[in-house]
Amino acid sequence: MSAALDLVVAAVDDTVPGVRSVRLVRPDGGALPGYTPGSHVVVTCGPPGSTANAYSLTGDSVAPRAYTISVLRLDAGRGGSRWVHALTTGDRVEVTPPRSAFPPVLAARRHLLVAGGIGVTPILSHLRSAVRWGRDVEVLYAHRPGAAAHLDDLRDLAGDALTCLTDRSALGDHLERRLADQPVGTHLYTCGPAGFMDTVTLAARRLGWPDERIHVEHFGVDDLDPGEPFEAVLRASGRTVPVPSGTSLLDALEGAGLAVPNLCRQGVCGECRVPVAAGTPLHRDLVLTDAEKAAADTLLCCVSRAADDRLELDL
Repeated sequence: MSAALDLVVAAVDDTVPGVRSVRLVRPDGGALPGYTPGSHVVVTCGPPGSTANAYSLTGDSVAPRAYTISVLRLDAGRGGSRWVHALTTGDRVEVTPPRSAFPPVLAARRHLLVAGGIGVTPILSHLRSAVRWGRDVEVLYAHRPGAAAHLDDLRDLAGDALTCLTDRSALGDHLERRLADQPVGTHLYTCGPAGFMDTVTLAARRLGWPDERIHVEHFGVDDLDPGEPFEAVLRASGRTVPVPSGTSLLDALEGAGLAVPNLCRQGVCGECRVPVAAGTPLHRDLVLTDAEKAAADTLLCCVSRAADDRLELDL
């Protein structure tokens, strides 16, 4: 695992109600690692060992001097959002180096970017890259009136290639028209609430878009069902660790005394990957590729489970 970055809050912006943008820099003002558009960092929301959440980077990915994230205020959940909204200039923040499960396809003929609400954050990163490299791009942004994060950035970058939609009843018809009027070779990228992304991807598939040209970025998987109970067998010791319904495999392994590297505990960072020796994993993460999932020789234990009642781990 790459060493965490110890950064300082250089500025906060609360212009959009309920959304806080935070600009993070090195204490010495030095350059930060560049990243692939659509990348996120995992932020430790408090002292070491606290909740860790993944947040998309919204700035320029080439030779950045700052990392910028925008976080929607949520009073529910694990507290990461509330912690970010309490940050002030000068606070220290630990983040992972950037990583991406939502990169642009460089060979795409055109990029259609569709954002819903705070899902605009990785879409903005894609747009910056498309403009920098002169790629053909179009943006659809659905948001509530008066609650559009980064709207000025989108307008400056996209110009006439941006369409904003504030009328939910008009979204479906406009989306259908734009999805039906794209050249062959266009790739679709979408991020937003789960129901919004379902609407976008189902419409695309109904119109004949192949899955390899549809790309989605999720916020996390906190709302997964509790799953069925199963047993995890540890090959190195022969021990059997029960994993009850509602308990993650990661929690069960830690409860049995195993130290498993982990960060986000939401299936988005990839740190808690463990090798599978036998059995069929029930993959529920947002990191592994389809090929990696089909190989069935690894899983992310913070969210994934066993498809049957027994799973053997090479631990």
